[in-house]
Amino acid sequence: MSKRANPFLTGWLVAGFAFLYIPILSLILFSFNESKLVTVWAGFSTRWYKSLLENQQILDAAALSVRIGLVSACLAVVLGTAVAVALTRFGHFRGRALLSGLSTAPLVMPEVITGLSLLLLFVAMEQILGWPAGRGMLTIIIAHTTFAMAYVAVVVQSRLTGMDPSIEEAAMDLGARPGKVFFVITLPIIAPALVSGFLLAFTLSLDDLVISSFVSGPGASTLPMVIYSKVRLGLSPEINALATLMVAVVGIGVLIAGVLMNRASKARLRDEQMAIAGDRQPGQSA
Repeated sequence: MSKRANPFLTGWLVAGFAFLYIPILSLILFSFNESKLVTVWAGFSTRWYKSLLENQQILDAAALSVRIGLVSACLAVVLGTAVAVALTRFGHFRGRALLSGLSTAPLVMPEVITGLSLLLLFVAMEQILGWPAGRGMLTIIIAHTTFAMAYVAVVVQSRLTGMDPSIEEAAMDLGARPGKVFFVITLPIIAPALVSGFLLAFTLSLDDLVISSFVSGPGASTLPMVIYSKVRLGLSPEINALATLMVAVVGIGVLIAGVLMNRASKARLRDEQMAIAGDRQPGQSA
């Protein structure tokens, strides 16, 4: 019975991957199209990549999105890690439930509500405090940090929960202060979670459209905003070229990460085998 089910499941698996990746492959193929029409093949050409590199609007928007993503991701990692440490290492303190709810609310809050509430907040702050002066890069960074830190907090909190607290307790028993324990013991152990949270926050910031549309101002259009405005007027082969470059960058990044993880896994396995061999040798000589 299981053998009869396997072809059925395999077919659904192939259909699912085809549904996901055939449009991407089509986009990559038509980025090398000579014609302006994205649905009619007129010959191989790289003219749209050259046109993309000469499009200053897209280049400026891409540079702005990268700057915003890097800054907001760094801030989100710092704030999200602080929230995760407070929720996992300080026990049941007053306001813990409120902090936990506030830190996870952006995960389930619709982006339209988040963007509108942040816009109203910035307008009120400008009227009362005179800061921030208008909407631009600063307000986008604050908005992206606000929702990205929730994702970082979840990732880091899960790593801290699975971490053995006896390691930290042993370091404090030996005289280390809590700050030194965190930076010398805890931080290296949760470093993979921090890297994962940073990459997730950067990706969310780079991909965000709805919230950025609410809190941005003149001269502060991110790359998703520019792409959306161009797609509304008709799909351009330049967008295909831009998407192809983004797919290539992501693919290279995933490939490099896979190679590094594979090397780390082999090195860890080799160290374990050497440790086992070292433990056996004294027993054999005895």
